[in-house]
Amino acid sequence: MANPKYYAPTGGHPDQDQLLTDRAMFTDAYAVIPKGTMRDIVTSALPFWDGTRLWVLSRPLSGFAETFSQYIMEVQPGGGSDHPETDAQAQAVLFVVEGEVALTLDGDTHQLATGGYAYIPPGSDWTLRNRGETIARFHWVRKAYEAVPGLSAPDPIITNERDVAPNEMPGTQGRWSTTRFADPEDLRHDMHVNIVNFEPGGVIPFAETHVMEHGLYVLEGKAVYRLNQDWVEVEAGDYMWLRAFCPQACYAGGPGRFRYLLYKDVNRHMPLNLSRR
Repeated sequence: MANPKYYAPTGGHPDQDQLLTDRAMFTDAYAVIPKGTMRDIVTSALPFWDGTRLWVLSRPLSGFAETFSQYIMEVQPGGGSDHPETDAQAQAVLFVVEGEVALTLDGDTHQLATGGYAYIPPGSDWTLRNRGETIARFHWVRKAYEAVPGLSAPDPIITNERDVAPNEMPGTQGRWSTTRFADPEDLRHDMHVNIVNFEPGGVIPFAETHVMEHGLYVLEGKAVYRLNQDWVEVEAGDYMWLRAFCPQACYAGGPGRFRYLLYKDVNRHMPLNLSRR
């Protein structure tokens, strides 16, 4: 694989003469949040974070995401947090798309450069700082951990995409592959955050219809994505949310690779009482 590259928003505002028409869509089955909507005016801030703003891509909400939240964090040089997480049940995945951050986890400090990936178990003692001279941007995926009697919480994972070999999907001649950071057979994990890779011409050749909820952030390239009954053009910087059982497929027409960061919930019984969520 060639050296990875990732799209990250920078904010700003469009000119007053720009047309309002865009590709933003919000339906009962899916949502598309194009990169052009990630402007200064829609950023948020968090308690105990300094020199930091964020774009909220998804959050638990009636009729929207049910199992997770996802942010794009933008941390200025010298910024960060000594108390980043206020929910003791929350586990996290961090994925760096620009710059570098220092993650201190249970007393050990790790430098996460572009492409850096960290899984942080629930209840962990961690801090994060941008000690560099340029802005750092990273994805932060959060999910309340669903503990199971007899299973311990997962161990931390600190790695970089460059060091993880993609797994080719059977029968695709390498046109479709998945970079998996957590072992799929490790049932301690109740979420996976992977990178899905398509070479030009690669396809998902059937309408996937399944129980897993998805968040997809396009890191690189462009494609046509099937969402429920619609074919939607997406490109680097766009975000998609897919409700459980929303039919989905993909055609990567090129000219370059099409790649996205993918969240999904896994490895747990279906709750029979919705109030337990």
